[in-house]
Amino acid sequence: MSELQQGQSAPHFHSVAVGGPYGDGTSVQLSDFAGKNVVLYFYPKDDTPGCTTQACGLRDLWDALKAKAVVFGISIDSEKSHRKFIDKFELPFPLLSDSSQELVKAYGVWVEKSMYGKTYMGTERSTFIIGPDGVLKAVFRKVKPAEHAQLVLDALQ
Repeated sequence: MSELQQGQSAPHFHSVAVGGPYGDGTSVQLSDFAGKNVVLYFYPKDDTPGCTTQACGLRDLWDALKAKAVVFGISIDSEKSHRKFIDKFELPFPLLSDSSQELVKAYGVWVEKSMYGKTYMGTERSTFIIGPDGVLKAVFRKVKPAEHAQLVLDALQ
């Protein structure tokens, strides 16, 4: 499968959103947000150092971001795990649970990784900004957690 590129139509998604206006879980899909910018940021795991840095960066710039786009964090963690992560760090935006790995595969971020000499499949830290027309406005792969929020905000300007 080739990597998604700016200018391509964004793959459709359907998932359960937890947090933000969705409380403990509401089904959402890409078409619900037609006419709006949508930020989908994929991250490896709730409540790990890099993922916490990334999420808290978005939280800290939330007032500026929420006026420009609908933001969803996505990992393969469960809805229960997402709820704990949101509560622990007071995240104002929703997280999508992708335990079936449909979204990570559709967006091409389920990749082979390696750590300590062992290879395994996992989520590549990547962000996709979808324009009001459903077309990818920006694609950021292998983003650095500490730089992520500003990168997203700049792309939405």
